[in-house]
Amino acid sequence: MPANRIMMKQIALYGKGGIGKSTTSANLSAALSLQGYDVLQIGCDPKRDSTRMLMHGNFIPTVMDLVRERGEAQLRKEDVVHNGFNGVRCVEAGGPEPGVGCAGRGIIATFQILEKFGALSGDVIVYDVLGDVVCGGFAMPMREGYAQEIYLVTSGELMSLYAANNICKAIKRLSSRVKSTCRLAGVICNARNMPREEELVAEFALRVNSSLVEFIPRDRIVQLAELNKQTVIEYAQESSQALHYRSLAACVIKNTNLTIPSPLEIDALESLALEFM
Repeated sequence: MPANRIMMKQIALYGKGGIGKSTTSANLSAALSLQGYDVLQIGCDPKRDSTRMLMHGNFIPTVMDLVRERGEAQLRKEDVVHNGFNGVRCVEAGGPEPGVGCAGRGIIATFQILEKFGALSGDVIVYDVLGDVVCGGFAMPMREGYAQEIYLVTSGELMSLYAANNICKAIKRLSSRVKSTCRLAGVICNARNMPREEELVAEFALRVNSSLVEFIPRDRIVQLAELNKQTVIEYAQESSQALHYRSLAACVIKNTNLTIPSPLEIDALESLALEFM
């Protein structure tokens, strides 16, 4: 345990589908665990792959699959919470059968079950949330006060920034609620090796009333680690890429710069992108 114990931080990573939220989340959780923190990562995506690299390539049973197979009354804490790399506790919410029902309901049910077991605990809870969907159940981590610090994962690509800007709109709307604790904690650039990409994302963060907390370059070590069914933190702990994830972990722990975002109009967002392209 770190010498200066923190109050529990509940953070969520949101961003465009395919932008690298799960890779970032898993490496963040791994880095935090090596810094001595008790970490719980919850995958809020029917693909159920958020925690896979923490579990050495294994897909753990999802909460929703277990509920369908056994019924909620038959579940035990150890059925839904699995120990991964360096003690990171892993949960996958899952979702309905394809084409049936609302995947957001799986998130709601998962949180209720975890609360019943007293499993929503630790120094840091990391919610890895599906894509840029910010309605219904997928907004629940923000709407119901589970995720209090929201990090936007984006690249310098226009559609990725567009998704991040949309999430800013959701945070702003939810933050107007009297009891809301949801705030924007910062922007993470998961780079695509575009010219001036770091400058662009940093300026975007500034204009939405936040800051760039970490620039993570594109590096083939990420793919090599995943082919070996590990996070970069485990596979190549001394690599430059691991250094970026450890830097992100340190930023998350000490970050107190929580803001209500100022989303951009689409014309302003496009003009910003043109400035750097």
